[in-house]
Amino acid sequence: MARRKPGEGQTALVTGASAGIGVDLAECFAKDGYDLILTARSEGALAEVANRLAGQYGVKTHVIAQDLGAYGGGSALAQSIAARGLNVDVVVNNAGYGHAGALTSSDLPTQLGMIDLNVRALVELTYIYWDRMIANGKGGILNVASTAAFQPGPLMANYYASKAYVLSFSEAMWEEARGTGVHVSCLCPGPTVSKFRERAGTGKTRLAHVSKVMGSMPVARMGYEAWKRNQRVKVTGGRNAFQAGMVKYIPRATLLKMVRNIQSPAT
Repeated sequence: MARRKPGEGQTALVTGASAGIGVDLAECFAKDGYDLILTARSEGALAEVANRLAGQYGVKTHVIAQDLGAYGGGSALAQSIAARGLNVDVVVNNAGYGHAGALTSSDLPTQLGMIDLNVRALVELTYIYWDRMIANGKGGILNVASTAAFQPGPLMANYYASKAYVLSFSEAMWEEARGTGVHVSCLCPGPTVSKFRERAGTGKTRLAHVSKVMGSMPVARMGYEAWKRNQRVKVTGGRNAFQAGMVKYIPRATLLKMVRNIQSPAT
């Protein structure tokens, strides 16, 4: 008799699932038997991922194209999910973007859209599915933040601040879920191979030239395993974890200068 996989009979919703860490997180859940609801803006890219994971792992996959950065995008997604008769046991809030540069180096919609996607949509989806998770005593939330969450980020101020919110929110929800059987974890990657770097423009910074860049699958595996253990926060890589831990011991003015330096364009 085949051994039952831990995710059988459950469904994971993965946002930003068309590329990078989102694809690899979806695969981690599929490998453990979770059915998947994959969402991002690009339906074609989502369909390719869904077909591959369904064929490889024998799970059910569902594709819903949705712009979560649009106002009410999370609620619209939830309505589409409900219309298909689907339930959500796990929410993987991976969708997000950044912009490298001073605050006014981009237009205002870019900056506000970052808050809408990185923060508002994440809270919206968590809110929608939270009570059902608590009532069922299983499932949970895996939020993707960044090592940027541990300090302010001159020359990428809005992105760093948005990820600090995600980290703080995740830790608080972890405590609210204590003893319920619901897992909450916040994944904080350092520089990672993904389309994020291309969109954000972070490949041109000094940080990009001195940091070791991790593959997206190792990052996803670490995040997924941490979530299974109900580990509150997971920073990927020993060097990243050390640096995140040292932040609290560095005078704030010095820290701000250090971050501004590494976020400056490489010469």
